[in-house]
Amino acid sequence: MTTTAPEPKADPDPDSAENPLWGKQNRATTVGVLLLITIGAFEHLGVSTAMPRMLAELQGGHLYSWPFTMFLVASVMSTVMAGRVADRIGPRPVLLVGPAVFLVGLLVAGTATNMATLLAARFLQGLGLGAEVVAIYVLIAMIYPESQRPKMFGLLAAAWVIPSIVGPTAAGLTTESVGWRWVFLGLAPLALLGVVLLFPALRALPKPKQATGPARRGLPVAAVAAGLGIAALTWGVQHSTLWLGLLGIAALAPALLVLLPKGTLRARSGLPRVVLARGMFAGAFFGVEAFVPLTLTSVHGYSAALAGLPLTVGALGWSAASWWQGRVELPRLVLVRTGFALLAVGLAGMALIAPDWPLAWTASLWWLIAGAGMGMAFPAVNVLALGYAPEGERGFASSALQVSDMVFSGVLVGAGGVLLAALASPEDPTTAIVLINLVMAAVAATGVALFARARD
Repeated sequence: MTTTAPEPKADPDPDSAENPLWGKQNRATTVGVLLLITIGAFEHLGVSTAMPRMLAELQGGHLYSWPFTMFLVASVMSTVMAGRVADRIGPRPVLLVGPAVFLVGLLVAGTATNMATLLAARFLQGLGLGAEVVAIYVLIAMIYPESQRPKMFGLLAAAWVIPSIVGPTAAGLTTESVGWRWVFLGLAPLALLGVVLLFPALRALPKPKQATGPARRGLPVAAVAAGLGIAALTWGVQHSTLWLGLLGIAALAPALLVLLPKGTLRARSGLPRVVLARGMFAGAFFGVEAFVPLTLTSVHGYSAALAGLPLTVGALGWSAASWWQGRVELPRLVLVRTGFALLAVGLAGMALIAPDWPLAWTASLWWLIAGAGMGMAFPAVNVLALGYAPEGERGFASSALQVSDMVFSGVLVGAGGVLLAALASPEDPTTAIVLINLVMAAVAATGVALFARARD
């Protein structure tokens, strides 16, 4: 694992003056892409806030986790299939169909009268959003020169900031004032506008080159197996159903061998190692974030509002670092290594707030550092992946990034839940939280080691 991984070569003409993000040629495309990502972020964050009220009205409290699970399962499936379509015939049809399916999902959810309809709506939303994110990655690689891609991926990260800050509050106020249905229905016109803004760029897209890599057979079957495996594993962990969790692993493990580049789990240099890094970043970060509010409320007696403050600070750190990395002349691999190092420091620091001593005020500081590590490295990982992938396989590389992200996040958050149930309790979580934070910090430190000797 010491093999060097040279950074992909820049485009022959990296002069951004001919193709700026906000120039006349690409302004509408940039706005449309950011609008679609922002809408997805608002929906993701707002649903969590409105979920208790909507489930109470639809008498679905016993199925609390299933709206999230249905969304995740559909996202995994559509992510893989969208990548396959984008490689074969380009991202145009995906960016027309994906947002349309997401829009239908919003409308169905906003008019749902029972749990079955709501679950179907969440499945549609997952299908649409998973597909459009992959197609957006491919679109960025096709229309923006490599010199501009770090800035564009930085903007995608920044598109999550406003939803992270105001999304939960706005969803709560909407739910209280006009009803939870408008959390979905209010986003529908904006989703339509995002697609309209992309029309000029989609019409002008050249025909994609055919894939030149090895044939990837079995992707549809593997996508379905991965989605069902994640659902079974998530349900098994949440409900302490061992046999179901093992069944989920049995379905998920062979599927990943098909859905990820060969050598990913062995950290082979190039694209496989970068895809693995995406999963390690997401899994370690979200594996701790899931338990930050619990720690602050149960151990330190914080209110729900104050317990969420570090998450907002972390989102701001993520956005600021994303903006910065797009404007510095540093090799992408250096940013990945530094991001892993910052993440390891931030996650290890979070272990200090788990015991009942007067250090809870440092939670925002540690989470700011962790968020900065994510913001610095996530865009760099995406740029590297698109550069390493042959032009005809950028869809596959983009879907592999998303699958790695979702699988590692689900598995490591689930592992944290197992540790909490086995070693502690939600009322007294200190022992488990300390271990969770240190384990996730070790994952990030492993990332530093994996990229320590790689050179651009």
